[in-house]
Amino acid sequence: MRAVVLPGINQPLDVRDDHPLPTHEGGELIDVTACGVCHSDLHVVDGDFPSPLPLVLGHEVTGVHHELGPVMVYAPWGCGHCVQCADGLEMICTDSTEAGLFTDGGYAEQMWVPHRRYLASLGGLDPIAAAPLACGGLTAFRAVSHTLDALRHRGRDGRAVVIGAGGLGQMAIAFLRLQTEASVTAIDLDPSKQARAIELGASVAVGGDIDVDPADVVIDFIGAPATLERAAKSVAKQGDVIVVGLAGGRIPFGFAAVPHEARFRTSVWGSRAQLDELLELARREPSAMPSVETLPLARAQMAHDRLRSGDVAGRLVLVP
Repeated sequence: MRAVVLPGINQPLDVRDDHPLPTHEGGELIDVTACGVCHSDLHVVDGDFPSPLPLVLGHEVTGVHHELGPVMVYAPWGCGHCVQCADGLEMICTDSTEAGLFTDGGYAEQMWVPHRRYLASLGGLDPIAAAPLACGGLTAFRAVSHTLDALRHRGRDGRAVVIGAGGLGQMAIAFLRLQTEASVTAIDLDPSKQARAIELGASVAVGGDIDVDPADVVIDFIGAPATLERAAKSVAKQGDVIVVGLAGGRIPFGFAAVPHEARFRTSVWGSRAQLDELLELARREPSAMPSVETLPLARAQMAHDRLRSGDVAGRLVLVP
């Protein structure tokens, strides 16, 4: 079968037409329809994760199962025995295995999944447009879910700040608009992303050097030192800062170092149950779906190059 393989750290992607078919003993096999391209794929290329190489990348996967029909793959596969797995939080299981990051994923014509519980019915959603929901969408959805009680309590007086209006930030803005009455301020250095944030429902979109009023919720999709500092300065007393980005930032924390009783937490991917909730939201509200651009599987390297350079308006999706 055709597959795109990362042979080693910082090496170009290798398109192979004779890659071995995945084994399906003890699991499920799907024919891949589409696979989103995610910044986490670039982290694998850069060696930021201890990924076993060579590896077929890709964790935003939709496909067709011979019995279930059109499906989306839930990519974090937990050990099944720990407290987190018992609570349905396989994405933070210590011994989890993420498809496309630590085992072969969806940059291929076929993909193996260990159990059909990791296959979510698409229920009529466009499999190409929906593919980025599997990671980018689900990650933004979980981050927003941490804030819903506080923002709904505040009603129209609620205020949210989204730092980083790229692919995940754009989806977070849409999810906030669909699920709360809060006003949303987007912060991004790129004027085109600021404009896109306004189109998606943000009330205000500014650059990195503009002060904003204290917000009930700040979601940082970058996680760099500067953005974490900005988040700490932008959150109100008793507000929430949700950090999603992997840029390695750190800030001082302690009494008087941050606004009184402000809460700081990370947010990781999303649960299997939340994937079903997200797909149901997308079926009810088509505006929850991201803007996508498709490329053939053989142009995966071009997709990575464009993602690195920021030459992406929404999300890139590879199709076999």
